[in-house]
Amino acid sequence: MTGLLDHIEAFLTACSAERDLSEHTIAAYRADLGQFAEWAARSHVVALEDVDRKLLRRFVAFLGQRDYARRSIARKASSVRALLKWCLLRGYLSADPSQGLTVPKLDRPLPRLLRATDAARLCELPPTDEPVGLRDRALLEVLYGSGVRVSEACGLDLDEVDFTQGTISVLGKGRKERRVPVSEPARDAIEAYLEHGRPVLAKRAGDDQSAALFLNTRGKRLNQRGVRHVMSRYLTAEGMAPLGPHALRHSFATHLLDGGADLRAVQELLGHENLATTQIYTHVSTERLKAVYEQSHPRA
Repeated sequence: MTGLLDHIEAFLTACSAERDLSEHTIAAYRADLGQFAEWAARSHVVALEDVDRKLLRRFVAFLGQRDYARRSIARKASSVRALLKWCLLRGYLSADPSQGLTVPKLDRPLPRLLRATDAARLCELPPTDEPVGLRDRALLEVLYGSGVRVSEACGLDLDEVDFTQGTISVLGKGRKERRVPVSEPARDAIEAYLEHGRPVLAKRAGDDQSAALFLNTRGKRLNQRGVRHVMSRYLTAEGMAPLGPHALRHSFATHLLDGGADLRAVQELLGHENLATTQIYTHVSTERLKAVYEQSHPRA
């Protein structure tokens, strides 16, 4: 019998080499599957062939008893399913024991977002007379004006900005590249940052020749934690409700729908593989629904 840990390592190697998954996804798989293997070993299950549906149900129950959030339980169960499905396809299993495994139903909270006026005000808060302010304004304009994920904005390189076409190329989930438009305020903010802000920040890194568009105060590539700090700083200073930078992506999608944009067009802009993921924004696009009601109902 082959050890469960050996199959986990083989699966993770295949994820990296064959599926080209991101480091974050592979790290999540490694943590989830490592926890499952460690728990299974305490039940004297160390071989793949000994994993059955009863064991998987006990694992889900164990996670629930440890007060894991429903979303965390679902993710961990999904990681185990992915491993077992891969083993089945490779012929290491004759049947998939996770078939029919149930997990707690997820509550799908509505995304938090900013009103259009507040989003515009936030983008205009950073000062334009110093390098960090120029960077922050360009960053916020890109997040709200293009709806890109925070990871996508942090991963932007200089050569991925096309001023002629008015677009940026981003690498999304599953390493899928897409080209999205940038607003005129975003183009202006990026140009000002590249001319007066980024050169100053880049000098602070000494010999570093970073290709990154957005740099931190040390001249290195800005990371997601840095973006969250930027967002928090301006919202706090303005006395606005605390929100994460992903709220700008939610606001982007909702405001497009409020303006009459087609749902499938918004799906393409957001880089969603499944239309159902985009449809959540139809539940928060109340302004558009109110406008349709007022224009259509005789008693409105």
